[in-house]
Amino acid sequence: MNKLLCIFALLITTLAAKAQEETVFSIYFEFDKFGLDEKQGNNLVAFVSAIDTTRIESIQIYGYCDDRGKDEYNYKLSTNRANTIQSKLVNSGIKNKIIVTIEGKGRILLEDDIDNVSEARSKNRRVDVVVNFEPLPPPKLEPGIYNTVKKDMVVGDRIYLENIYFERGSSKLTGPSKKELDKIARLLQKYKNLQFEIQGHVCCTPTYQKEAIDKDTRKRELSVNRARTVYKYLMFRKVNSVRMTYKGYGNTKPLGKGSEYDRRVELVITKI
Repeated sequence: MNKLLCIFALLITTLAAKAQEETVFSIYFEFDKFGLDEKQGNNLVAFVSAIDTTRIESIQIYGYCDDRGKDEYNYKLSTNRANTIQSKLVNSGIKNKIIVTIEGKGRILLEDDIDNVSEARSKNRRVDVVVNFEPLPPPKLEPGIYNTVKKDMVVGDRIYLENIYFERGSSKLTGPSKKELDKIARLLQKYKNLQFEIQGHVCCTPTYQKEAIDKDTRKRELSVNRARTVYKYLMFRKVNSVRMTYKGYGNTKPLGKGSEYDRRVELVITKI
């Protein structure tokens, strides 16, 4: 299995069984509209410009509507929205053959306890562009970067671990990843003096969007959700919560090694 590591990574945030990664970009529409205005078009072009198009394996495009109107009409409208985005992507230089899915999903029903119906509906009138990337090879380790927990670590040391994967676009750990975290938990129990922060990071989002979307919540909180998932799992494995904190940094801490290497979750030693 190919591995997608970051130079300062603990936990590779690869998103599929083959270590494939993905990022999601959303474009929002006015009520009953499927055309792009200038701002929407510029945002989409900026998104394409911010990613490494040479590493794109495939693109999926999903259109949605809010909860109003009949199903038949909403399926047509959501499909038109998806087709609009497909055309804009192709005109922006994306090869049509890598766009494997163009689908209108129809309307998204509101939950009963929604406080702001207008805002919820505006977020449901959208198209999600799901970009799947080919994995990068692992980089060489540098001083202060480790692939396991050690006794003689110092404040500022970072640890990465191979074979830690999340479900695609999600903060849910895969089964094999839990086994790898079990190994980390045992070492952390052995070296009880180490305190650390679990840091979540993402890449490949435009500068005006600091965070990626978690497909399970449909909110831009993927980095913090992944860090929280690791935190909770280590707690489950009896690592004392007093030793741990977690935080999502979104795309605000790039490493300067290329945007794809910024997609990571880390353990950073904060106290010994």
